[in-house]
Amino acid sequence: MRAIVIGDAMVDTYLWGNVERISPEAPIPVILVNKRESRLGGAANVALNLLALGAKPVLFSVVGSDIAGIEFKKLIAEKNLPGHGIFEDPNRPTTVKSRIIGKGQHIARVDEESTQPIDIELERKLTEKVFNEIENSDVDVIIFVDYDKGMITRKLFENVNEMAQKKGIPVSVDPKKRNFNLYKNVDLFKPNFYEFLDGTGEQLKKGDLEGLSNAVAAFKNQQNLKLIFITLSELGVFISNGTKKQYFPAVIREIADVSGAGDTVLSAASLALAAGLPPWQIALIANLAGGLVCESPGVMPIEKKRLKKMLELEKI
Repeated sequence: MRAIVIGDAMVDTYLWGNVERISPEAPIPVILVNKRESRLGGAANVALNLLALGAKPVLFSVVGSDIAGIEFKKLIAEKNLPGHGIFEDPNRPTTVKSRIIGKGQHIARVDEESTQPIDIELERKLTEKVFNEIENSDVDVIIFVDYDKGMITRKLFENVNEMAQKKGIPVSVDPKKRNFNLYKNVDLFKPNFYEFLDGTGEQLKKGDLEGLSNAVAAFKNQQNLKLIFITLSELGVFISNGTKKQYFPAVIREIADVSGAGDTVLSAASLALAAGLPPWQIALIANLAGGLVCESPGVMPIEKKRLKKMLELEKI
């Protein structure tokens, strides 16, 4: 399958080390660093997951004219991802999330970013490039990955989504609060539980499936969404197509780090959607995929062989 990924890409940087003492300057641990590593994050991690699952993704995103931007392009090339959809903006920094990990435990994170919307000219160029990709390739699914960093604008989304509808290409979205109500007329809408509450203003307790079901039905009708797929972290996932609502509990496993799990869930669900699978299979496949990546520390793409083995064991 060929997939277009549009959204906020970033560099995930890791400092790995050991905690041997508490700082004399403040009650915080001192990390003796023994390894540094950079990985692709955000929308780029979605592209990596799609690649790992056997698809051919093309990523459209924006980086800065800085050292992190150079690092990002290097990582794209190393992972054999096409780079023709990556645009440079000298007026904004490349988004970087730096994680500090001591003895396998996530201790702190430092973010460097801009959340200002991209300018009109860059928006135009991006839209034009995406249109060209759609016209010149057989695209099976378009995925919007919104991390609230300003890459996805109203005009960019609406223009691309309108073209996708004309071409019969399914569109999936992972939203954040600022653009939550922007996403209308899409095939798969995948927030997590707290993003859904933030975006809708609903006040629900996790585990209140009846209340969630009612809120989802109202929002789905308001936005004209075909499927709403909500991840509930340790409680599993909830999916609704408007006529049937289904809940699937999480598969119990050893959790090392939940970073990047949402990207994996989105990737697996989007490909399952494009393959024409029913909602229950979309939910179960994505649920298993998200759980598997939580077993490894840091943001990691799904391993296709492990997922296939789990699907066989679960008889999905």
